[in-house]
Amino acid sequence: MAYRDLREYIQDLERNGLLKRIRTEVDPELEIAEITDRVSKMPGGGPALLFENVKGYDIPVLTNAMGSYDRIKLALEVDDLDDIGKRIMEFLDNPSPTGLMAKIKTLPKLAEINSFIPKIVKSGPVQEVVITDQPSLDKFPILKTWPQDGGKFITMPLVFTKDPETGTRNCGMYRMQVFDHQTTGMHWHKHKDGALHQHKLKKDKDKPRRMEVAVAIGADPAVIYSATAPLPPEIDEMLFAGFLRKSPVELVKCKTVDLEVPAHAEIVLEGYVDVDELRMEGPFGDHTGYYSLADLYPVFHLTAITHRKNPIYISTLVGKPPQEDVYLGKATERIFLQLLKVMVPEIKDMNMPPEGVFHNCVIVSIKKRYPFQAKKVMNALWGLGLMMLSKLIIVVDEEVDVQNVSEVAWRVFNNIDPRRDITIIDGPLDDLDHSSPMPFIGSKMGIDATKKWPSEGHTREWPDDVEMSTEIKALVDRKWKDYGIE
Repeated sequence: MAYRDLREYIQDLERNGLLKRIRTEVDPELEIAEITDRVSKMPGGGPALLFENVKGYDIPVLTNAMGSYDRIKLALEVDDLDDIGKRIMEFLDNPSPTGLMAKIKTLPKLAEINSFIPKIVKSGPVQEVVITDQPSLDKFPILKTWPQDGGKFITMPLVFTKDPETGTRNCGMYRMQVFDHQTTGMHWHKHKDGALHQHKLKKDKDKPRRMEVAVAIGADPAVIYSATAPLPPEIDEMLFAGFLRKSPVELVKCKTVDLEVPAHAEIVLEGYVDVDELRMEGPFGDHTGYYSLADLYPVFHLTAITHRKNPIYISTLVGKPPQEDVYLGKATERIFLQLLKVMVPEIKDMNMPPEGVFHNCVIVSIKKRYPFQAKKVMNALWGLGLMMLSKLIIVVDEEVDVQNVSEVAWRVFNNIDPRRDITIIDGPLDDLDHSSPMPFIGSKMGIDATKKWPSEGHTREWPDDVEMSTEIKALVDRKWKDYGIE
């Protein structure tokens, strides 16, 4: 059964021994972050943390909620993250039916798809308390996570907007720096859909200068994950969340803006962004492990707050990996690998190591059939959605375990001739990349670490890997206990 809300997920975490309740008083300024950072770097990612005694507040704070492989699988209700990608492929593998019987056979699948469509309801727990007169962010225990941060930041917001041209709903996760009790920054990068919606509204002088925005905090885990998923603009994240949870997301209309939000969320902030207004936001200790620099970003103005009675505030900590975002990113890697294989069919597996903070390094293994195929794969990946931001792409042969970074490093260090096997191109980079000479654009590198063929200019004999014979391996396996080696 799908989690109805964040509370059911917390209960499940506790039943499975994956939650630690902290009753000692803690400060939302830096102290909670330091505790969470230490726990997230424990073997396996440590437990989820529920801080029940937050200094100055009567609202508990949940952190590290999905910060382990066990918890992200529990959150998405699967035994293996790859299973979600396989489910997606089951839908895509069904061609348009021809003939009456073929059409009839597809009806159960169509009915299943229809069951994922978000459901608009008249009311929900998130509107048990409604504040439209002087709403204030001061009532929530919003964290300051690193010493040089520009202030307190909402770090796990589900930001809802609508495309001003098509009306298509979008939900993204963009950090929000608290400027005062009624305004925050809205840190959507230029490559994200929220920024696209603002751009469309801004360029049309006949449209209103205010873009309505709603921010949900603390939804069920499938909804939270979906806000981070790299979906095409035309796909509603709430539909995808319904697919993940195998049950439609219930949405309720906001009180002061024309948007719908998860009815079972903990907190909703309603308001608007003036498309012509910018304010200095940051710095912020980011998932790169460095402080992202202060820059001009849009401003969110609060018009209303709705929340459940006795709400729970959820936050995520980012910084030097590993942190919770590693596991959200790994879920994306495994879920969308199957779709990637459709577009680049020679790909066998992919690894986006945490040390590369996902947009800095992508390792892929391929089934190589023709010369320079690795270079073809690099360029194909740079042409796919947000993969365009990948600063380093490493390509290895299909027998290489890309999840074993040590093995990949061994292959790269030994197999490449730099002049022949390194490709450097220019293109867009992530907004958070601090290394490029100019913001948002710079160079990227592709490394072809596959075995080289004569047709690729390598006329020397390529050596075999050093390996023991299968017969001796089997012999030693049989006699292993006899050797007395612990």
